[in-house]
Amino acid sequence: MMLQNLSLWDLGIAVLLIVVNGALSVALKLDLERKLAWAALRTVVQLLAIGYVLGWVFSYDRWFVVLPLMALMTLIAGFAGAQRGSRTYVGQRADSIVSIWVSSWLVAAVGLFAVIRIRPWYEPQYAIPILGMILGNTLTGVSLGIERMIDELTARRDRVEMALALGATRWEAAQEPARQAVRAGMMPTLNQMAVVGVVSLPGMMTGQVLAGQSPLQAVRYQIVIMFLIAASSALGTVGAVLLTYRRVFSPEHRFLASRLVERNTSARR
Repeated sequence: MMLQNLSLWDLGIAVLLIVVNGALSVALKLDLERKLAWAALRTVVQLLAIGYVLGWVFSYDRWFVVLPLMALMTLIAGFAGAQRGSRTYVGQRADSIVSIWVSSWLVAAVGLFAVIRIRPWYEPQYAIPILGMILGNTLTGVSLGIERMIDELTARRDRVEMALALGATRWEAAQEPARQAVRAGMMPTLNQMAVVGVVSLPGMMTGQVLAGQSPLQAVRYQIVIMFLIAASSALGTVGAVLLTYRRVFSPEHRFLASRLVERNTSARR
């Protein structure tokens, strides 16, 4: 089966659906039409840009072209992971980048080298989409984990400081907020895994089926991707929460609550 090519007219029909959303926003006075228009414009520009970039990368097919693009994708994900929440701390951006980079690249390496076993490993048709899917979900887990950790510590400040005053170690005082943060970061992936194939058909599986791949082969690939995403999301969330914990608790077992500041009053990190 040949994949149906889409014309500009076909894209125009899809654009009308966004116009409908804008009309609903105006009618219901949601004040979302500008944000919707900006989001739609960014979607088009970003996807067209990556389309041209990937076309160029696929034509060269060299590690020194693929690797910098993967690194840039990871940095962007790391920066985006540090933007969530009303509170922040000095070093949050670095913690987000490190936790996303280590977990995503480690799990992607397992997928590329041990599971799919492509040769060469930097084959852009596999390496870039797989890392991209892993990054997107790990980003969500890391950002939610850091935000929840900060919120829990802020809300529980009295109890945390009381525990420390009574002789508890910094980990004993922080372990319950840390558990809640890890749960929050992993929940989106767990919810996605619970309904995959029943309520939703993931993008990779759908793309392979549309391209003529056997549905069973597409399912096998999707199972691998889902497990890679789950592993990276868990590792990234745990890493981010632990890095946050080390930032706001001193080695002398003191809670450095003053480091948690309102985002709009914080200095550039």
